[in-house]
Amino acid sequence: MRLGLAVAVAIAVIDQLGKIWVLHLFAAEPGLRSLPVAGVFNLVLTMNRGMSFGLFNNSDTANALIFTAVALVIVVALLAWLHVTHDRLLTVAIGLVIGGALGNVVDRLLRGAVVDFLDFHLGAWHWFAFNLADAAISIGVGLMVFDGLLGRQQAPK
Repeated sequence: MRLGLAVAVAIAVIDQLGKIWVLHLFAAEPGLRSLPVAGVFNLVLTMNRGMSFGLFNNSDTANALIFTAVALVIVVALLAWLHVTHDRLLTVAIGLVIGGALGNVVDRLLRGAVVDFLDFHLGAWHWFAFNLADAAISIGVGLMVFDGLLGRQQAPK
């Protein structure tokens, strides 16, 4: 359980540090909304009041409360799962999801919206902007799926 919690705390802290850095970067250049970094990657500043892929992204303050409550319920369920798992890969995966969820919860509570800033694109086609917490959640869920597909069977008794 300690490994999973350590991963969760590390992800939440790294996510918040990245968001603080981006907020300061864009605050130093008023009017700047996009900063090209590489041919397929920009830093942008978007405030997502909704959920994944910008769904329900409006100024309704209830969104922040609802999405925060849902995330916290999920975190509690994941903590219960983390408590009973003994698999290292699954422990890390759960920690990634918990840390990412908590990183976004902190944003909703402090800022009323989640700070998204990673913008990958091919030409004029842009993926939805996301952040380090979102990446951790995606990687964690991917590892959970991978772990589930391994189909480990219990040793015969």
